[in-house]
Amino acid sequence: MFQAVAMAAGVLILAGLAAVAIFLIAKAMPALVASPEELQRDGTDFWPYVPPLIFGTVWAAFLALLFALPLAVGIALFISHYAPRKLAQGLGYAIDLLAAIPSVVYGLWGILVLAPAVRPLYEWLVNNVGWFPLFAGPVSGTGRTVLTVAVVLAVMILPIITALCREVFLQTPLLHEEAALALGATRWEVIRMAVLPFGRAGIISATMLGLGRALGETMAVAMVLSPSILISFALLQSQNPTTIAANIALRFPEATGLGINALIATGLVLFVITFVVNALARLVINRRKEFSGAN
Repeated sequence: MFQAVAMAAGVLILAGLAAVAIFLIAKAMPALVASPEELQRDGTDFWPYVPPLIFGTVWAAFLALLFALPLAVGIALFISHYAPRKLAQGLGYAIDLLAAIPSVVYGLWGILVLAPAVRPLYEWLVNNVGWFPLFAGPVSGTGRTVLTVAVVLAVMILPIITALCREVFLQTPLLHEEAALALGATRWEVIRMAVLPFGRAGIISATMLGLGRALGETMAVAMVLSPSILISFALLQSQNPTTIAANIALRFPEATGLGINALIATGLVLFVITFVVNALARLVINRRKEFSGAN
């Protein structure tokens, strides 16, 4: 009975994934095969704005991961190997509570608190480091830039990566750590030689889950970002590349005809991006199956 239930659960997951893919392909096909003239009659230029949307989605998620991953690994190591037990439990609960906060709340925090707070920093960066393309001006007067969105997304994916990394680090074989200590290793050397190599596959898995959350986040990005359909690496300007999910959320209520199909087609693009990212992560993890902490 248990085998049958487990198999049914696995088949149900595959069926749900297939149903989503079939729905996206069926609804996106009219926009994919339509001529540019037909799309323009519905106020939609599908092919010209797909590359900027892909760029904005990947760019914002990459920046968020760049901020969140080192901090998440550091917090996970502190909780699992440095902090006293009572403090570690409290920090663990606090990190888990961050994952329960709705994305709308993060969006409000980004608009009302974070954007005004970082505006002086953005002005300083443009005035002093504006020669670097990433910090080129003119600076946004509202602080609602892709860098602000990246910080909000980093805070949103931080609890996911931290919780998974913490659990992986706690599963490090005690014999490995004791062997390193017996050889005279310091605590950091134990982490570097035993904990991090054992948890590398888990860190990759946690990173990909956090990246998937950042790629698909909708409300926080739509609320904080001042979107434009363009490709730009500038982090502090008022015109910023938007993401696929935020673009769908903002345009869908007013879309009609082929415009709806075009938005669903961009959703199909996001589906493919997420699928490819997770497939690559699984490939990397499978290559490290020969390493086992029990050996």
